[in-house]
Amino acid sequence: MIEEKIVSRENARETLRAWQEAGKKVVFTNGCFDLIHAGHVRYLEKARALGDKLIVAVNDDDSVRQLKGPDRPIQPVTDRAMIIAALASVDLVVVFPELTTDNLLNLLRPDVLAKGGDYTMETLVASERDFVKSYGGEVIIIRRLDSTSTSGLVERIRGKDS
Repeated sequence: MIEEKIVSRENARETLRAWQEAGKKVVFTNGCFDLIHAGHVRYLEKARALGDKLIVAVNDDDSVRQLKGPDRPIQPVTDRAMIIAALASVDLVVVFPELTTDNLLNLLRPDVLAKGGDYTMETLVASERDFVKSYGGEVIIIRRLDSTSTSGLVERIRGKDS
């Protein structure tokens, strides 16, 4: 069942520990994933290829509003989490309310933090990057595979790109 892949942060921690104890390399990434598109799917496949298991943290609705503006998200977090969980490349989904993943990274301690190509090592949240590196984890930027963006799609839908 897809719903079983959507877990609390505590359940994610227990599962991650079991995977790591079994020798699995765990990759972590996060995002708003509003209006999920092919670029998201390709990105998550690339992230999964960096290890054996992929945990995706999805911003809740309030944090998306703070990050993207008052008329976002387009899709509620229940839908966004369900769609992400339905992808074969994704092993677990955790919804989180914060603007950064500092708390989740501290709890989970994944082997790899994967970020999209809209970041560089310099523009990543320093506390996230530095924390993962502090315990020997890897931080990897996945090159953007196409120019599709949710913000661009929203503008097109609203007729701002006509």
